[in-house]
Amino acid sequence: MKAFRVVGSYADPRKRQPFSMELSAVDEAAVRERALSTLGSKHRLKRREIEIAEVTELSVDQITNPVVKYEVGA
Repeated sequence: MKAFRVVGSYADPRKRQPFSMELSAVDEAAVRERALSTLGSKHRLKRREIEIAEVTELSVDQITNPVVKYEVGA
């Protein structure tokens, strides 16, 4: 497993709402899928309403989320 930071925004009724989240996955395609499904389920969004601007791989010392640290094995 690798750690990634996903940065983007989603459509809010008043304006674009920015987001940043750390997730663990095997590759970039899997982390994009997981980000879309997580945001869709938590905020009742359609996939077309979510815009992912950037996905970056994190090293072990850059991870701040304790769940992701555990999943990566750090």
